[in-house]
Amino acid sequence: MAERRNPWSGRRTGHAPDFEAFVAGAAGRLLHTATLLTAEPPDHNPRARALLTAALAHTYAVGDRLRDEDPYERARRDLAARFARGTPRHRAGRGGVLARLTRQERLVVVLRLYEGVAEEQAAALLGLSEARVRAVCARSVAVLREAAGPAPAPGGRRANRPGDREAAVRRLLETPHPPVPAGLAARAAERGARLARRRRTAGRLLGTLGALAAVAFLVWASTARPWETPPAETTPVFEEW
Repeated sequence: MAERRNPWSGRRTGHAPDFEAFVAGAAGRLLHTATLLTAEPPDHNPRARALLTAALAHTYAVGDRLRDEDPYERARRDLAARFARGTPRHRAGRGGVLARLTRQERLVVVLRLYEGVAEEQAAALLGLSEARVRAVCARSVAVLREAAGPAPAPGGRRANRPGDREAAVRRLLETPHPPVPAGLAARAAERGARLARRRRTAGRLLGTLGALAAVAFLVWASTARPWETPPAETTPVFEEW
């Protein structure tokens, strides 16, 4: 079977964009998303940069499986999952705008109000019910609005309605994007290429082990013939004289 090429190599058209072009267009927003999640200051966000590099590397590694999937959504999903799996030490905020929120609250607020992910999609991604996502979002918005103080809604009204409060939080999240580190695409591509090679090696190893197991089963079956009825071990009773 011919090995599928990674479409990020640029040798195929009509599939996925070139990886460097993708990173150039998406890294700014993704890094801002990561920085909101880690609640780090925009000018000092090493954990957010590490999260983004790992997510981009994985997106590169699975390029041959993207098909019609949006690579931005794939990278964002991987970014959120990595943050959710992180250790508690890496989840605590250090001064970002969402530092008052818990890890789960940050995930919900960033996905729903900054990234605009639909409620049902956010629930599926985080393994929560839609009602839970809605409740966490409402509680988080209340915490952020209380911390920021009252703000007028458009037209001079106070932002008391849920829609107004969410709009105020969206404006809070739309801070200037942190600078994207130089060489991000190259580092992510190199790391992603290693991941892809390991994935292919593991696939070949599993295929080889499966073939050996099949051969061993056939050898055993041809010898043991488990489908045949074994001969009786006792002499049958003779009932007629």
